[in-house]
Amino acid sequence: MLVCDPCYDTPQNQLRAIILPADPMPIVNPRTEPFADAETNTLVVSAGAPKDPTTGIPIYPTVGLVTQDGQTVTTQPIGAPTGFDQNAVMPLYNGVTYRVKLNPTSIASQTGNNVVTVTFPSAHNLNTNDQIAVEGLTNNLADGFYSITVTTGTAFTYQTNNAISAGNLLQGTTLMVTALVGLPYGYTQIPQTGPLT
Repeated sequence: MLVCDPCYDTPQNQLRAIILPADPMPIVNPRTEPFADAETNTLVVSAGAPKDPTTGIPIYPTVGLVTQDGQTVTTQPIGAPTGFDQNAVMPLYNGVTYRVKLNPTSIASQTGNNVVTVTFPSAHNLNTNDQIAVEGLTNNLADGFYSITVTTGTAFTYQTNNAISAGNLLQGTTLMVTALVGLPYGYTQIPQTGPLT
């Protein structure tokens, strides 16, 4: 239908289809992070480095770093795990159930030792380097998130940062559950274990 200019029906902008922009904006040229190349396996000495006799520029010698399993990857950090909360343990991942309550008969330490031994009345069904989260022990230096070392079918150990005084650590308020914590590249164990004093 032909109409004159004063009768022309200009489309109403409010009635247009709404096109939402991307949020967030996509990366223009995405690439997978080269984690292996980005890892640091050496440090340099910053103080007391020898200087080149001609230029006077310091020559920093490199120092290899060794992890808990003997591989040169990064330093072994210590201290309380940052941001770990036993209540936030994921209950299910890839069909495996976590936050399963463990019921040990004893949790004990020996004098001057930072190894805690956990025993059960029956098989615990865990493997070495499986992870646990424990709270409510009589000594809070043994609380935290740990990778375990299985010693028998009914016992395992875990290592704390500090020596724990000898005695039974288990009490009525103790809660020990299985956990799954993401590990740094190249690590097989949780590198930070328990509170550091």
